[in-house]
Amino acid sequence: MPILNDYLDVTEAASILTIHWETVKRLCREHRIPAQKVHNKWLIRKDDLSRFAETYDTSRGQRKNKDTKA
Repeated sequence: MPILNDYLDVTEAASILTIHWETVKRLCREHRIPAQKVHNKWLIRKDDLSRFAETYDTSRGQRKNKDTKA
């Protein structure tokens, strides 16, 4: 089993989050998505991306506010 099976690159993460891949790179640089930079490539653990996706609002580009009342 290859070690990198649990990781995604920015294009794969962007596809899952339905945002642009450069946005994913920016979020990694800002440490908003936990990621490791290996040479010139960001690697994101699948479980970290899943946790991030639960709180990220793609329509506004910000974390969802769970305290907001409708």
